[in-house]
Amino acid sequence: MSALGTVDEPAFSGLAERHRRELHVHCYRMLGSFEDAEDAVQETFLRAWRRRETVEGRSSFRAWLYRIATNACLDRLAKVRPDPAVGGEVLWLQPYPDRLLDELPAAGADEPETVAVARETIELAYLVAVQHLAPRPRAVLILRDVLGWRAKDVAELLGDSVNSVNSALQRARAGMREHLPAERQDWTGAEEDAGTRDLVRRFTEASVASDIPALAAMLREDVRCSMPPTPGLFLGRDAVVKDWRESGFDAMTGLRALPTAVNRQPALAFYHWRKREGVYLPLTLDVLRITGGAITEITTFHADRFAGLDLPESLAPTGTE
Repeated sequence: MSALGTVDEPAFSGLAERHRRELHVHCYRMLGSFEDAEDAVQETFLRAWRRRETVEGRSSFRAWLYRIATNACLDRLAKVRPDPAVGGEVLWLQPYPDRLLDELPAAGADEPETVAVARETIELAYLVAVQHLAPRPRAVLILRDVLGWRAKDVAELLGDSVNSVNSALQRARAGMREHLPAERQDWTGAEEDAGTRDLVRRFTEASVASDIPALAAMLREDVRCSMPPTPGLFLGRDAVVKDWRESGFDAMTGLRALPTAVNRQPALAFYHWRKREGVYLPLTLDVLRITGGAITEITTFHADRFAGLDLPESLAPTGTE
């Protein structure tokens, strides 16, 4: 019998809870949705408790949980989203707050590559690309390239051969190249520097002022703009600016913005003045990808994401309204 087969439920839950955040991030990479990942983790813990006698010992407990979580995600994908994303957009995409990513076990100072991989593979560009893969190749890619599992261990998890796993990994990497920006540095997140902070500041000011020419000057020519779950992907500066003008954004007034961070990217929570309520209420969340001093992608989320990001429900008037 497993050493964990005789522990009571509170003790077992305590052991499992230590891994909740990293399992949640793993499920988030698989599913692209914060809420779906929460459901998958709950299912993982339920299955783990029921199958506790199958774990061989505490040394393999973490890997055992990852196996269960991966299968829980694959089962969920088979029921809810059997087909991968198409067309470069992911309508079920949701942001992941940095404050929760900070709960992940920290890599040592001598593991810069591990830190880079963790940052790169949580960015929205990566999440969008990986959602275009079929579920099993997606699992192989994440287990091999993100978690660093051996092909033999992945094959055992999936009930497949090592050759099949290696073949799936090659296909997955090729698929990622199709959907990620052309060069690695185009999607790799960097620590914020003074130039990035200044660009975010100018973007904030221009957005609050509805100054489309100023905003356009900050966009790279091949910028991408999307607003999940609303369908529509705008590619290129001209298309983005045209959409802003047609939506009447240049005539909008009464905006305020709060800086935040999600998916290791700068983000801005916009609030809109509502005279009847006498407060600023949530409007949208803009998540920016910045490359070489220009904005290369804007992913806009609806106001329903604010609560999960611990953003204020409203902002008080400033006295200038």
